[in-house]
Amino acid sequence: MLRTMPKPDSSAVRPAAPPLVPGWAIPRGQVASDAEAAFLAGAALTSLDNLVRAEPLWAGAWRQRLALKCAVAAVELAGRTEDEAELRDAWHLRAAHSDPGPAGNLLVAWRRLAGRAPRLSPEELRAVAGLLGLRWSEEFAALPERLDELARSAHPAPLVAAAIIAEVQQIRPEASLLGWWLADRVLAARLRWSLPVPLLMAQVPGPAFRAANGRGRVRAGDQGFERAVCVALALAAAEACRLAGEIAPPAARLIEVAPKLRAKGAGEVVQLLLADDAVSGTLQTRDLTRWGARRLFERLTALNAVRELSGRASFRLYGL
Repeated sequence: MLRTMPKPDSSAVRPAAPPLVPGWAIPRGQVASDAEAAFLAGAALTSLDNLVRAEPLWAGAWRQRLALKCAVAAVELAGRTEDEAELRDAWHLRAAHSDPGPAGNLLVAWRRLAGRAPRLSPEELRAVAGLLGLRWSEEFAALPERLDELARSAHPAPLVAAAIIAEVQQIRPEASLLGWWLADRVLAARLRWSLPVPLLMAQVPGPAFRAANGRGRVRAGDQGFERAVCVALALAAAEACRLAGEIAPPAARLIEVAPKLRAKGAGEVVQLLLADDAVSGTLQTRDLTRWGARRLFERLTALNAVRELSGRASFRLYGL
């Protein structure tokens, strides 16, 4: 649900900059021990936890942009070639209630992750498995209860995430995407976040899971997998905080200029921009025509409150 826009004041318009992961907590090259990996993950997640609990007005846009990055990595792992721009188009330019296609459904899965509470029902798990292109297996039915057990356990959050990835891999080796999706869900539950933050999937193709000898990848069940997950979480937290630092200034500018917008329906558009990765330039609402939307986005662009994301002359998309 979109939040009602508050009247801008000095604290809302010029908030403190989002926390960044300190440089000493960001892995550089190979991490030599489990203890070092756990230390880096804990330090980085502390910065991210501070950001999550601050609940900035633009947190929806931030989460959805992270969801897009995770979906790009999921597409690659699934052997497809769609890039970030194509996935964004698949979602935002689709006809209402239409199927966005196999790659688009991967984005839908991570968008759902970013927008729903960590607790998982069997019905939602079945729906997500379908979005990930998985045939349903009754062995999956026990996973929601298993997530609850892991979230209540005393195990550190990174190890809880690693455990669910390994368990899903053991149930169905071809279901690795589901394991990574569930990992962020159980991580959020273990850290008591109100909403998950899409993190781990985007790190799967990266250096965290590169084998120590430089040959091959570390996979669930391999020696060193838990260490790799810790490193991946440290890198993911650093990337998430860096992205927040990019989004916060234009979001503050958008909130600042909102009272100057005279277009009917402008308030709803401002809320959508704060809540999502992108908004169609041809958006129509009860109070806003396509022509009105076009003029509004031109005004917001001129005020440096949004940017055009597609690079096209038509069917444009706008976001923070």
